[in-house]
Amino acid sequence: MRERDDPEVIGRRVQQLRTQRGLTQRQLAEPAYTPAYISTLEAGRVRASDEALRHIAGRLGVAFEELAVGRPAHLATDLRLRLTEAQRVLADGRAEEAAGQYAALLTEAETHGLRGEQATALLGLGECALETGELEGAREFFERAETRLAEESLPVRVPAVRGRAVAHYLAGELRYAVYLLESTLDELNRGGLHDPDALLLLYASVIGPYMDMGAHARAAQAAEFALALAPRAGDPALIARMHRSVARTLIAEGRVSEADASLAKAAELYRTLRLRTELANCHWMRGYVCAQNGELERAEAELRQAYAMLSESRAALYRSQAAVELADVLHRRGRSEESAVLLEGVLGDFSSERGAVHAAAAHRLLGIIAEDARDTEAAEEHYVRALSLLERAGAAGDLADLCRLLGDLLRRTGRIEAALDAYRTGLGHRTTPGTTTLGPAPAQPPL
Repeated sequence: MRERDDPEVIGRRVQQLRTQRGLTQRQLAEPAYTPAYISTLEAGRVRASDEALRHIAGRLGVAFEELAVGRPAHLATDLRLRLTEAQRVLADGRAEEAAGQYAALLTEAETHGLRGEQATALLGLGECALETGELEGAREFFERAETRLAEESLPVRVPAVRGRAVAHYLAGELRYAVYLLESTLDELNRGGLHDPDALLLLYASVIGPYMDMGAHARAAQAAEFALALAPRAGDPALIARMHRSVARTLIAEGRVSEADASLAKAAELYRTLRLRTELANCHWMRGYVCAQNGELERAEAELRQAYAMLSESRAALYRSQAAVELADVLHRRGRSEESAVLLEGVLGDFSSERGAVHAAAAHRLLGIIAEDARDTEAAEEHYVRALSLLERAGAAGDLADLCRLLGDLLRRTGRIEAALDAYRTGLGHRTTPGTTTLGPAPAQPPL
């Protein structure tokens, strides 16, 4: 419980409650105290002992806590129940409605000094902001949650750290996202704080940035650790997220059937838990798996399902990212005009600070479509914009291929020196993918 209020505040509270109940000072005091004592207490001239406050609370029919700090009995329990309800609303894909609930609950928790409930509400607001694509707001909410949890152990603070890292990742700040996640993993493992849920959350979250940076070996190792930790974790939603992340490493290794099986497990858990946005992201990833395996018809069906679900839940940034994957499948199925229209429709949702990697993918695909239409000027413009976005994000995984496309275009248009520069840049990223931005690997968990 927080520290007791000042005697003046408690005195006014006692007087107000006594008056509301129609009691005299003598009736409130008897049999243990005198009316004069109650008068002095109500005037704020004496600091009542806990024993005296418990007596007075009993006579007034309220909890000791309500007198001492002004907090109604069972408030914390009620707040936690309502925070759980807000979480359910968010899981159902109603991020804006959930944000309104979390904001009201945060105000209430702040009024009564409930720091744990404040942190939970701030984490919820951060997740809502991630879903609606308000990345700067998301970072601020997660930072405030970390501040509220400053006196707690590191495993308790991990969801706030992970939230900040995801916000930076979605903004295209891959290096910083990896730094946050790796340094926290290192601190947990070196400090012997082997909390399975905290470790699993971090390993599942670092796979995406690793893959985009071209650090496939580290991504595979993170996936290996996550799979080993999963049987010890207690949160089924976290286990589902892990399966979805691990699928990316399995695809990169050519283990398509295993990736599909991992996603099937995730989808089943999401359906059971009724996590609509996460289920949509699972359809998105399954579409990606199918596309990598050449099953384009099935890929289109999965991605359209993801796109529709994310549109319904107004998850703007995730919806636009799924649209880029769908556009790639449409292009590969010979429907380039439809693909270009879809890409042009979502490009405005991206920027160098918001979804940079997918923005680059959209420009890359528009460049290919422009080349097919023999519009080399437009193609070059799209390739250069994509290259700038990927270099700023540090997404070495895709830079080499993009440099090849740009180099081929420059060579065909007779600019040999410029083409050689593009090829050299691509080779530099191909030979050391991801290593230029990553320090020593974090300490490993005791598996």
